[in-house]
Amino acid sequence: MKKLFLSAFALLAINFASAQITTPQPSPTSKLEQKVGLTDVTVAYSRPSMRGRAVFGDLVPYGEIWRTGANQNTIVTFSDDVKIGGSTVKKGSYALYTKPNQGSWEVYFYTDTNNWGNPEKWDDSKVAAKLTAETYQLPFEVETFTIDVDNLTNNGASLGILWENTYVEVPFEVPTSEKATASIEKVMGGPQAGDYYAAAVYYLQEDKNLDQAQEWIDKAISMQKEPPFWMLRQKSLIQAKNGDTKGAIATAKQSLAAAEKAGNKDYIKLNQDSISAWEAQ
Repeated sequence: MKKLFLSAFALLAINFASAQITTPQPSPTSKLEQKVGLTDVTVAYSRPSMRGRAVFGDLVPYGEIWRTGANQNTIVTFSDDVKIGGSTVKKGSYALYTKPNQGSWEVYFYTDTNNWGNPEKWDDSKVAAKLTAETYQLPFEVETFTIDVDNLTNNGASLGILWENTYVEVPFEVPTSEKATASIEKVMGGPQAGDYYAAAVYYLQEDKNLDQAQEWIDKAISMQKEPPFWMLRQKSLIQAKNGDTKGAIATAKQSLAAAEKAGNKDYIKLNQDSISAWEAQ
C-alpha cells in the first residue's frame, strides 16, 4: 500500500512538473518599426499599465534613472547615423534611459543594451547622446506605457513617450538629404564600373552580342585605377569567344600578373591554362 501511494505521488509530481500554464504578461512586449525619410527606426520595449497606480513622482520617482518601460532594456535601433541633442549617434542599437522630472526629462541613449532594467553601475562613457526633453500634460490618461514615432518629416521625427497624463518629445534628425543626394548623383552620373562589368559578364554567359559585351567590359576596366585580375579574366574570355585569340592571350597575361600580385592561386591556374590552350590554337 505504501509503495502504491509513493508511486501515485511520484506520478502526480511528474505531471505537475510537466504542466505548462500560459498566462498574459503583466507588461507585454511590443516592437515598433517606422521609416523616417530613408532611415529605419525600430523600438522594442515592454508596456506596463497604470492599474490604478500613480505613476510619475510615485511608481516612477522623479530625479532617478528609469529603464523607460519594464523588464529588459527598451532598445532603439537606427539603420543610419542620426543626430540627437546635437550629438551624432552612430547607426546601431541603444538602450533608452530617462530621468523624469517635473517639467522636463533627461533622456539618455546608452550603448550597453544587455541590462535587465538599469545597469548595476552607470557608465557615462557609454552615453552616446543625452538631451533634455520637453514634457506636455495630456488632457486624458494613457493607461498603458507607449512609445511612438511622431512628427514625421523627410529629415527627422520624434520619439514620443506617453504614460499617465504625460507626453515627452525626443526629437532626432536623419541623413535623408545626404543619402538622397548621393543616390541621385550616382544614378544621374550614369552606370558604375560594377554595372558595366555585370552586364558584360551576363552577355558572355548568355552568348549575346559579344561586341557589346566587349564595349562594356572595356568601359568597366577604364574606370579602374588598377584593373582587378577577375575583371581582366572576364575580358579575356569575351575576347576569346569573340574570335580575338591574340587579344585574349594578352589580356590573360595581364590578369595572370595581377593574380600573382594578389596571391590568388585559383586565378593564376585559370589564366595559365587558358593561355596554354589559346596559344595552341
